[in-house]
Amino acid sequence: MDKPFAITLDVGSSLANKTGSWRTSRPVYVDRLPPCNHACPAGENIQSWLYHAEAGDYEAAWRVLTLDNPLPAIMGRVCYHPCETACNRGKLDESVGINSVERFLGDEALKLAWRFEPPVRDSGKRVLVVGAGPSGLAAAYHLRLLGHAVTIIEAGPLAGGMMRFGIPKYRLPRDVLDAEIQRILDLGIELQLNRKVSNILDTMHSGAFDAAFLAVGAHIAKRAYIPAGSTARMLDAISVLRGMEGEDKPLLGRRVVVYGGGNTALDVARTAKRLGASDAIIVYRRTREKMPAHDFEVEEALQEGVLIKWLSTIRNMADEGTLTVEKMRLDDQGFPQPTGEFETLETDSLVLALGQDVDLSLLDDVPDLVIEHGVVQVASNMMTGHAGIFAGGDMVPSERTVTVAVGHGKKAARHIDAWLRGGRYAPPPAHKLAAFESLNAWYYADAPKTTQPVLDLARRASTFDEVVRGLDESTALFEARRCLSCGNCFECDNCYGVCPDNAVIKLGPGKRFEFNYDYCKGCGICVAECPCGAIEMIPETI
Repeated sequence: MDKPFAITLDVGSSLANKTGSWRTSRPVYVDRLPPCNHACPAGENIQSWLYHAEAGDYEAAWRVLTLDNPLPAIMGRVCYHPCETACNRGKLDESVGINSVERFLGDEALKLAWRFEPPVRDSGKRVLVVGAGPSGLAAAYHLRLLGHAVTIIEAGPLAGGMMRFGIPKYRLPRDVLDAEIQRILDLGIELQLNRKVSNILDTMHSGAFDAAFLAVGAHIAKRAYIPAGSTARMLDAISVLRGMEGEDKPLLGRRVVVYGGGNTALDVARTAKRLGASDAIIVYRRTREKMPAHDFEVEEALQEGVLIKWLSTIRNMADEGTLTVEKMRLDDQGFPQPTGEFETLETDSLVLALGQDVDLSLLDDVPDLVIEHGVVQVASNMMTGHAGIFAGGDMVPSERTVTVAVGHGKKAARHIDAWLRGGRYAPPPAHKLAAFESLNAWYYADAPKTTQPVLDLARRASTFDEVVRGLDESTALFEARRCLSCGNCFECDNCYGVCPDNAVIKLGPGKRFEFNYDYCKGCGICVAECPCGAIEMIPETI
């Protein structure tokens, strides 16, 4: 009897088992731009540092975060987190608490005394930074890491700018502010306080500076003509908040009226309550929907007993401490119009919170500058019309927030560095935005957003203790793990597990995957099952 015969197939080389020729399209791994990254004015790589945070490697997360923003403990308290508004998770349940995790990392760094690594070598170039606010500090930090010698000149007695003199202690404790500023200065940055730059060109020449970054904050209060008696007590919001940094606190009285509708108006009214005012009333000429102040700050103010008179304007202030307020109404276009209806408010002081301007006198006699509407016009590289002089923060056309200012400082530093080296900085091209529609939301379980603890109302009414408290490690870890990793592979193994052709190759931890196109027949199951939208099908080319 003949022996049975066997056929052996070499799966790795037999053309009979390869299916690549069946395809009309092929899957490819892609990296998309997470919407949180896209929305961050400071340009943080949020998804990247959240990845380290959710793994419990907090120092790695902090170091990735501070590649873009050197003030995470501050930003975790005062940023209005547009990243969370853009977060795709908000369409699933609630957005990821990015800001609260950033604060946790910033506080952890202060607690454990993590430091910045100094530059390996010096460039031999000297850069002047005017203003020690968020934009100036950020620029100085990035310039120093790039190897340049940096001197900051600040007109005030302390560094911090509007973070110190415009944000109350109940929102930003001063020990946090001081610690994060000092960590930047410890890189070898010179800080000169109580020195006002009156002429930028003279200062640059006398100090042999190769370039300058101007980051003068908006410290000049805007005024409004309000007829007032000779004994009427009328103050501006910036003076009140600045006075809170001294030993002698401003005397506002028991009845305080604040005129304005921004966050500064809320800060002054809440400060007045903490100073003992029985009545703190905000008068605002528009409706709550039009109020520029952020809604959560309005809510906190109302909780603390601040009253707000919507659709109202102040007509005059008499000697005996009474205000005449006129009621407004909205016309067909939604603009407030006077009604001729008046009421009287008793007040000990009126605080004007109508916005701020920048002192641009240091630019007098500087040729080729363009100044419009009280701000300096800059090119896309943040340079003014005068070569070597760059500007950012409140000095240029932009939204006036700490986060925007920090972003300006980073952007300007990169362009200044390139200019000093005789080149131009070209940012890398941005990836395509990761849309919610590209995700598979079924993969993710419902996980409600963690709520930050808040100081009880009794203590809020009588102290300047911090109102919003931070997350602990367990809640910060939970919050970080709510990230969907939009548009970027996080090695969930879904594609590897569902591929019917075994065409997905694991490359090892942190290295992701690749496709073996000899065996992939282009069925697209991997795309359908990828939770984060990190695979797409492209037409096959011959």
